[in-house]
Amino acid sequence: MQDTDWISGDLREAQQVLADFIAAGGEKPIAAAIELMAASLRAGGHIYSAGNGGSMCDAQHFAEELTGRYRLERASLGAQAICDPSHLTCVGNDYGFEAVFARYLRGMGRAGDVFLGISTSGNSRNIIAACEACEELGLKRVLLLGKDGGALKARGDVVIIVPHHGFADRIQEVHTLIIHIMIRGLERALTGAS
Repeated sequence: MQDTDWISGDLREAQQVLADFIAAGGEKPIAAAIELMAASLRAGGHIYSAGNGGSMCDAQHFAEELTGRYRLERASLGAQAICDPSHLTCVGNDYGFEAVFARYLRGMGRAGDVFLGISTSGNSRNIIAACEACEELGLKRVLLLGKDGGALKARGDVVIIVPHHGFADRIQEVHTLIIHIMIRGLERALTGAS
């Protein structure tokens, strides 16, 4: 029989990371993020999401649940993950990888839109550059971060931090839960469902 102690250890660690996030009052910035994004969508705005690696997958998952459907039958919502490979490689090649999200936002973003930036370290340079573009353009920023929030914690209108200093996978697990809660919250806010 295979040793399962390490599996139990991973499950307990994941449970503790979530418990620490809840104890730190994590529901308050989630509620604020939902309110900010719902206001933008009601006004005809869009939400752009971005991240690197697993965080890009989370950004895509967030956007597709809004343009598609999560739990409720409702109209498609204006969301787009910045993940087009031709854009990323074109801008990365011509301007550097730090510019890939900012350049997209400068072409597509409008005042009143919202940028959801995801970074488990809180120090992703291309998310920082995207926030700078948002400041110039008048986009609101919701930042989903890990560890102590890093350099990005001072860059958001709403900042959600999963305070874990271990491996990024534990942070990403809570980020996925937060993303699901934000999507459900947007559905509730925009349809009046309970």
